[in-house]
Amino acid sequence: MLKVAKLTAKTGFNMKLGERLKDLRQYYNLTQEELADRCELTKGYISQLENDLTSPSISTLVDILSALGTTLSEFFSKEDENEKVVFGKEDYIVKETDDYTLEWLIPNAQKNAMESTLLTLNAGGETDEDFPHEGEEFGYVLEGEIVIFVGKKKLVCKKGESFYYSADKTHKIANEKTKRAKFIWISSPPNF
Repeated sequence: MLKVAKLTAKTGFNMKLGERLKDLRQYYNLTQEELADRCELTKGYISQLENDLTSPSISTLVDILSALGTTLSEFFSKEDENEKVVFGKEDYIVKETDDYTLEWLIPNAQKNAMESTLLTLNAGGETDEDFPHEGEEFGYVLEGEIVIFVGKKKLVCKKGESFYYSADKTHKIANEKTKRAKFIWISSPPNF
């Protein structure tokens, strides 16, 4: 069996496997015993892995990583070192219609747990009606006033106010005023 230590040596990728596994386990608030149960391993074996006292087979590592919500390629990726954290106007993706201008503040946010947008609603403009779906939506009004339609409710949200609702009912946002309205809109999971 090919061991991860050999794979690491062959690829020249230098990392402490145990430390990385421990970080992932703790990120998901799992005890060693909980992780071991999910992988049909012993707590002692997980402890040995985390302390770099043993190396798992590739199939065992795949099972552990699967229980931790990741894959071999993601685990060994150096992508995290180059992951972009700060985004500027040049990164935004913009969609303009007669009713609104929608700016995706984080490009490729569809792969993330949430999606943040900046929406400018023109006077009399409104978003498309969104049908019920899994998730939650949050917003903060930067300028003007908007009307939020959630199911049969019609709610006003003004500059400096925020809104939050479960997306399990038909919903849309409108600007019924004669001046534009601008707000940050965050959806989890991504919906746009």
